[in-house]
Amino acid sequence: MKSLFKILLITSFIFSQKSNTIAIVGVTLIDGNGGPAIKNATVVISGQRIISVGPGKSIRIPNSAKVINGSGKFLIPGFVDTNVHISLGGSMESNVRYQDQRFGITLEGAQMHLKYGVTTIRDSYGIMKPLLDVRDAINRGDEIGPRMYVAGNIVGWGGFYAETFGLPTPTTLWQEQFNDDITRGSGEELILMNPNELKEVMHKYIDQGVDFIKYGGTTHKTLGPTTLIFSPRQVKAIVDVTHKRGLIAETHAISPEGLLIALEAGVDLIQHPEILGVPIADELLQLMVKKKVICSININSHTGKKWQDYLSERSKPETTKAVSPRVLRPWPPAQKTAHQIFVEDVKPNVQKLYRANAERIIRAGCIVSVATDNDLGTAPEFSRDPGAFRAREPGFGTLISIEGLVELGMTPMQAIVSATKHGALASNALDEYGTIEIGKYADLLLLDNNPLKDIGNIRSLSLVMTKGKVIDHQGLPTNPIYNREKPTKGFN
Repeated sequence: MKSLFKILLITSFIFSQKSNTIAIVGVTLIDGNGGPAIKNATVVISGQRIISVGPGKSIRIPNSAKVINGSGKFLIPGFVDTNVHISLGGSMESNVRYQDQRFGITLEGAQMHLKYGVTTIRDSYGIMKPLLDVRDAINRGDEIGPRMYVAGNIVGWGGFYAETFGLPTPTTLWQEQFNDDITRGSGEELILMNPNELKEVMHKYIDQGVDFIKYGGTTHKTLGPTTLIFSPRQVKAIVDVTHKRGLIAETHAISPEGLLIALEAGVDLIQHPEILGVPIADELLQLMVKKKVICSININSHTGKKWQDYLSERSKPETTKAVSPRVLRPWPPAQKTAHQIFVEDVKPNVQKLYRANAERIIRAGCIVSVATDNDLGTAPEFSRDPGAFRAREPGFGTLISIEGLVELGMTPMQAIVSATKHGALASNALDEYGTIEIGKYADLLLLDNNPLKDIGNIRSLSLVMTKGKVIDHQGLPTNPIYNREKPTKGFN
């Protein structure tokens, strides 16, 4: 009886394995490691994982496998976006109106990424509860979506309506409650804590279920004076607890000293290290390379249409007012005030500075990942020009960023590695996905055209697979709210 039961069990296992087997054949394989592409390759997937990969003639395909013909197509790993914000609307009106639909809004943001081939996202600042709920629903298989990692708040910031974020302090009860929904005990009150107190609070915050920690090395303000939030001792306490719990520690720090404190404390990742008010110093570049810190560059803000619009604006002739002959010009000319220098010289040129810093980070050999700040933006009924937001549209903004890496000096192959393998590194999960190798999750994209010939061909997406399951990516999002075809006008 026992032997019969064993035979039945083995037979059942073999049948289940065969029925869940897919073979992609005849494809040109770009595996994400940066080596030469393999023509006429075969990849076999059983269940959620890759069980064999290589030149077609060397791979045995199970008889019962479903075969996908990849002839003339190109197979790459799924993309990873290491910095998104899918639970936040772009205006107070949007956040108020859709407050009771936070789960749906957040799921929509996740699904929009998957629609464009982004199979993993890291949400580094947002409303914790809907983010955790959507992440868990996707993990259970209740909803379709990409793999999600959630940070919740940027530790030390007070929420959306707070001085540390850059908006005025809350003036309504709703704004106070909105801040609390984001911070969940990790807000500005941490700034006055000693290292031991911080460690205790950090353990409690991590216990709420977040996947990684992002702390505020500086305030959010990018133009003008930005201030440090934590001392080196405090930062070390935050990073040490994060690592003790086995999580990735990263920072938002947009001053040279804020970056230096983060690097010396041992952070694993820096969000938008190019966004500094000064050229990035060699000292910082050398430390980032030496410590193998991941540099998540906000590429879509410095490339593509955004950059062309900047150049176009800067090329316009300056308008000058006619000087009345009765007004005498001072001689010698009056010295510019600090405010004039900022307004006339610094502010108009920050985009050029950020782009130059990004180029230097790439040339220095830093590990670069794709980071976009993608979010849903303002609800269409409150937006004067809904189409103007595409550079940060979930998913599509990620494609713009990958293309932008080539614009900043990478080869198409290097850009693909940054968008796949380095994204998995940023999640501390390279052993699970990020490249097309035996044993890894089958997060795969099939392209109609060669991305190594033209990186813009990453838009020619014909198949999306996440964890071995082919997704109807063109049917996403499943329940559009912000992305409905005909936005409702007014309040209904």
